[in-house]
Amino acid sequence: MVGFVFPGQGSQTSGMGKELADNFTVARQVFEEADDTLKIPLSGICFEGPEEKLKLTEFTQPAILAVSTAVLRVVEAETGLHPDLLAGHSLGEYAALVAARVLSFSDALVAVRHRGLFMQEAVPIGTGSMAAVLGLDNDIVEEVCRAAADNQIVAPANYNSPGQIVIAGHSEAVNRAMELAKEKGCRKAVLLPVSAPFHCSLMEPAGERLGELFSGIKFNPFKVPVVTNVEARANNDPSRVPELLVRQVSSPVLWEDSVMEMIRSGVSSFVELGPGKVLSGLIKRIDKNVETRSIDGLSGLKPFQ
Repeated sequence: MVGFVFPGQGSQTSGMGKELADNFTVARQVFEEADDTLKIPLSGICFEGPEEKLKLTEFTQPAILAVSTAVLRVVEAETGLHPDLLAGHSLGEYAALVAARVLSFSDALVAVRHRGLFMQEAVPIGTGSMAAVLGLDNDIVEEVCRAAADNQIVAPANYNSPGQIVIAGHSEAVNRAMELAKEKGCRKAVLLPVSAPFHCSLMEPAGERLGELFSGIKFNPFKVPVVTNVEARANNDPSRVPELLVRQVSSPVLWEDSVMEMIRSGVSSFVELGPGKVLSGLIKRIDKNVETRSIDGLSGLKPFQ
């Protein structure tokens, strides 16, 4: 069985998607649709940057979605490869829902553009932060967060792979948790260059606003099940998608559990569609026996052509 996975925020690079758009009509059409839908030159931001603009959440999220969808369309048109299961890391779950035909690309673009704005506006800049904690077991990181909170919020935000957990919350609480993690023997604790503390309870206002937005969006039947970030289980019920996406904003991303669920379901080959190779690296750390491939340009397509 084959699993398609889609990356999240942090995988963006200036120039992403240009090679595919230059070589494939289906990819070029994705970027044209993105520009038309959002009424901004998103293709130019992807192809030319500048990096500072690409890092702004309101542009990052639709840009990564557009590149991931362009890769998906090329893979569908050129390789004959089809997924048995889908998943995406955080923002990548929207690309997975596009691949499952639950969301139209244009609706997904509008949703993630607003998602980025809502998440940015939920917490004043400088109030929250995120940090990667490496080399500690999940239960120790959870214990560290509880001890560091001190009437503020800090909690695991991404369970990425064994020994790699991202925490999020109030900046002071995150700093306290980093110090405690070092005392507990973590290999490394480093602040991440993000503009908001994603996937913690500080994001609940963003989730409420997303819920209102979803009331005007159509969710279609699944062509392929999507393993969700919130539950790490395959969902095949379109009526549950809005609720799961609302919860996703303020809940930890259960990536390690999601990959394990896909493997238990029979997936032995993972294909990462979109910019970068972050997920392929995480998947190999979760289970070194599975096959992984990354496709974000022409070189990634060669084994299939």
